[in-house]
Amino acid sequence: MTADQPAIRLTGLTKSFGAVNAVDGVDLDIAEGEFFSMLGPSGSGKTTVLRLIAGFEQPTSGTVSLLGQDVTNRAPFDRDVNTVFQDYALFPHMSVLDNVAYGLRVRGVSKRERHAQAQQALETVRLGGFGNRKPGQLSGGQRQRVALARATVVRPKVLLLDEPLGALDLKLREQMQVELKELQRELGITFIFVTHDQEEALTLSDRIAVFNEGRIEQLGTPAEIYDRPVSPFVAAFVGTSNIFTDALSRVLLGRGGIHTLRPEKISIGRTDAALATERTAAGTLAEVIYVGSSTRLIVDLDAGIRIVVLEQNDAHRVSEDERGSRVSIGWGDRDVVALEKSTAVAAEAGSAPADGQPGVPGTGHINGQVIGQSATEPTEPATETAR
Repeated sequence: MTADQPAIRLTGLTKSFGAVNAVDGVDLDIAEGEFFSMLGPSGSGKTTVLRLIAGFEQPTSGTVSLLGQDVTNRAPFDRDVNTVFQDYALFPHMSVLDNVAYGLRVRGVSKRERHAQAQQALETVRLGGFGNRKPGQLSGGQRQRVALARATVVRPKVLLLDEPLGALDLKLREQMQVELKELQRELGITFIFVTHDQEEALTLSDRIAVFNEGRIEQLGTPAEIYDRPVSPFVAAFVGTSNIFTDALSRVLLGRGGIHTLRPEKISIGRTDAALATERTAAGTLAEVIYVGSSTRLIVDLDAGIRIVVLEQNDAHRVSEDERGSRVSIGWGDRDVVALEKSTAVAAEAGSAPADGQPGVPGTGHINGQVIGQSATEPTEPATETAR
């Protein structure tokens, strides 16, 4: 292996199920020791790519290389990778220690040695005193740690994680995110993480590939994905965005093309208050949504456009919270991002999810209206093809 040889290389990877291309010509290099996330909605192809890397599926065309070796036609057990699933897949009749040691047992490691290594793996995930328990005696977070210990004790070159935190509650999921990142740094193993949770991907990853309809829509660092999305799909799926068609961009932004503006980049105040921004627009406060650390404000501009503004809940809040009050919003030109990969359909159906959850262009509505579109013209949501 050379210094610049990636841990995983996918070349022209395609997987078809009948007439449907679940994976459509993916080219991707993942560096050794990288925490890499594949992010996208259900049916976007991310899990299928993971299964192709693991060997659970065979590609229709293309190749999978591991550390410079073509493993496309190798069986899963003949690839130096391991997989952690969402349902943990622990043996209920075995102790925690024996569960962790199982992979070493299959490889013929002596009982004393495999138990010593399994105990060390449990110590790594902070479960050193739980070896004699059965999986049914553990919490969901503890079972997840056991699954991680079992997957890493054999020291695979690549660890594949298929939405492993999806079954955990919010607090436990946030705790496990921190522990997962610390574990990856400690082990130095390449992690490939599949998720539909944008915040999770931004929190954990060195790089992210955003999948859409079997292809990689954008590849980059978390900051690049969030701050500089290349398409309406990425802008709407990763966080909340105000997306403007060419016509709306000319009216509000003073430039042509498709653009996006994040809600937290917008200032808001009373109409008679002077905003220290390059551009301003007047409107009416349509909705106020309190979300704890911040407040989401929905503004119907006089130009006939509905905008989302995010304001931190601190002592400096200046906006009026009364629905129906007149307000003024402002923003800087540097915070407006041009969407280079805008398609004709996306240009007409750009949107942002009203609740800040994942969405796709054309499906983010507040009171039946698409954000970034005319507030007087309801738009039908786009449908997603399941794969």
